Amino acid sequence: MVVGSALAYRDGGFHLLAGLAALWGALWIQIGTNFVNDLYDALTGVDRPEERLGPPRAVALGWISPKTMFRAAWMAFGLAALGGLYLIWRGGVPILLIGVASILAGWAYTAGPFPLARTPLADLAVFVFFGLVAVGGTYYVHTLSLTPDALLLGAAMGGLITNILVVNNVRDRWNDRRAGRRTVPVLFGKRGGLAEYLFFLALAYGVALYLGAFLVGVTLPLALLQFLRLAAWEGRALNRVLAGTGGVVFLYALTFALDVVFLP
Repeated sequence: MVVGSALAYRDGGFHLLAGLAALWGALWIQIGTNFVNDLYDALTGVDRPEERLGPPRAVALGWISPKTMFRAAWMAFGLAALGGLYLIWRGGVPILLIGVASILAGWAYTAGPFPLARTPLADLAVFVFFGLVAVGGTYYVHTLSLTPDALLLGAAMGGLITNILVVNNVRDRWNDRRAGRRTVPVLFGKRGGLAEYLFFLALAYGVALYLGAFLVGVTLPLALLQFLRLAAWEGRALNRVLAGTGGVVFLYALTFALDVVFLP
């Protein structure tokens, strides 16, 4: 949302209300997706409290009932749709299609007959919806247009955010194998996950260089540090890499916005 809005500002098309509405919708879709993941990972046995290496999950630990989590997930998606009404009025059918597809993808990530999270398609879904759709869609609701730069930046952000999933998958590859998941690290080992992580770093910083957002370069050492830690560490220690990769995403977005808005 931040980088899409910053790019719209650079191009003279910033629209405050549209940006806030897009942020509202994106946050609630993210929350709803996390609730669905918590629910269905518990129901399908992927999450076992005694084996889980990541942060605690509420349904698996019995903190929240499955029925309550189910209702909470759809309440979150409903709140996202409520904010989307204005965006549909402003942007028309393309925004309607983006909103419906985003909610369906959030549900299908771990639910339904063919959960995306069980396959490498999860990586593609994160790349598309957290990158191309999120950045491109935000830019579109601001400017009612779409440019190659917006899509390039969407690819950069999508790659960095996919790396959060990559860390999860590297950390959980043994439990995922037991649960029947076929993630990239399950299929190709830790080296496959490391190659994916490094590829997305190269993509993100290559895009920043191409767009002339040189301030983003100050975040590169932190990004490379996360890669080295991912290569060296295992188990719960990778939760620190998970947080660090999230920090890279945040700082990349912030420095890009500062660069295009305030620097000549």
